[in-house]
Amino acid sequence: MNTSSHSLRLMPAGIDTYSHPVVYMHADCHVCQAEGFRALTRVRIDCGRKWVIATLNVVTGGCWLPPDAAALSDAAWQALQPGPGALGRLSHPEPPAAASFIRAKVYGERLAQAQFNTIIGDALARRLSDLDLAAFVTACSGDRLDFEETIALTRAMQAAGKSLNWGKDLVLDKHCVGGLPGNRTTPIVVAVVAAAGHIIPKTSSRAITSPAGTADVMEVMAPVELDLTAMRRVVETQGGCVVWGGGLRLSPADDALIRIERPLDFDSDGLIAASVLSKKAAAGADRVIIDIPVGTTAKVRSSAAAAALSARLNAVAAAVGLELKIHISDGSRPVGRGIGPALEAADVLKVLRRDPDAPADLRERALTLAGLLLELGGAAGTGPETAAQLLDSGAAEQRFMAICEAQGGFREPETAAHRTQVTAADSGTVTAIDNRLIARIAKLAGAPQRARAGVLLLARPGDRVQRGGPLFEIHSETPGELAYAQDYAARQPGPFSITELS
Repeated sequence: MNTSSHSLRLMPAGIDTYSHPVVYMHADCHVCQAEGFRALTRVRIDCGRKWVIATLNVVTGGCWLPPDAAALSDAAWQALQPGPGALGRLSHPEPPAAASFIRAKVYGERLAQAQFNTIIGDALARRLSDLDLAAFVTACSGDRLDFEETIALTRAMQAAGKSLNWGKDLVLDKHCVGGLPGNRTTPIVVAVVAAAGHIIPKTSSRAITSPAGTADVMEVMAPVELDLTAMRRVVETQGGCVVWGGGLRLSPADDALIRIERPLDFDSDGLIAASVLSKKAAAGADRVIIDIPVGTTAKVRSSAAAAALSARLNAVAAAVGLELKIHISDGSRPVGRGIGPALEAADVLKVLRRDPDAPADLRERALTLAGLLLELGGAAGTGPETAAQLLDSGAAEQRFMAICEAQGGFREPETAAHRTQVTAADSGTVTAIDNRLIARIAKLAGAPQRARAGVLLLARPGDRVQRGGPLFEIHSETPGELAYAQDYAARQPGPFSITELS
């Protein structure tokens, strides 16, 4: 076969395809015609010693892409890193071994450890398309993973990446399953536990379906994209860190699955357990506390659902060697006042700085979790008191600032340029706030992609409000996003329930 007849000049498309490698070829391209490539065909591209499998998008008509070139998306370009004028050889890839296993799972078959290993391996090698991964995520959703399969998936995800060893007898960690806007306890918990002298190397994710993830909030105040060497230096000097886990290759398959779960906008118990615990085990944790907020508009909606998730988490933790404590908390309402990265960061700093205006509910939740984690670390019966002392004395604030400096330098949160208030349609008492609706408004305002966007709560359940009085404030970085979020809020029955109580 003439290799040159299947080669094209490579050029950058300058298109962000959300970490998914895409190749663009003209419909008149001789390689397209010779190989029978069609739109969405999986194409292997070899360039020197590097290769990538990309999804084909076909360009038609006269345009920017000549027939003798192939344009690569940002992800494909970064994978190959071709030099100036480089040629890429394009061919059909071998069918991924995982495809038949995913098909079997779709049709309800149970998968074994080796099959999960193959699926995760093919996902990380980018042999699987987004359609393949979407089918896998869907087939694992609901109750379609049993406990043994969840354990197998967790082990496969951990084994596919690096695992840390801190050389310590005790490493603590925490996680919240999410679904509760503003519940940004992690930076406070890390500061308290590290100030107590424990090791807590916290790796966090960016938002999946929420207006902010812990990594998004922390990034407002300090760099979070650290490599393993930098992360280890921070933990060894300060006892703790709050970094983005996506660049550390600790359970890297989790990030590949999250990339699919985010646009699908759903989670499941099996995927939650595998995601959380594969990362905790890979990060070198020994004892972990997991917060499960329960509420009708939270991610976990009932006590029965919390019990089912807890049972699965406990079974997986025991199998992978983690000591786990589950904390069931109130998920009926948002926590704090800010919803969105910068607004939540401002709440965190108010608590750490003992500001008189600090949200009491965020402080209480953070101290509860920190106290429970300290007790896991050996402070039998004195965890909550120790946590409160470390916060009230300023030791936690001092340690948090030191962690930020060690991660690359502290920054004060900034505020959005565009704001508008949403007011009460009736007088009465606020009886509830819908977590999902208020989170949706914050996301439409631009969060988390725009760090200063979100929602600032001006009233809380139990507050008495007058008709025309402020309920919440929408923050946006652009007028268009502000108008979009405001219009959505105006069309809803309202995220606030207001009742005239007798």
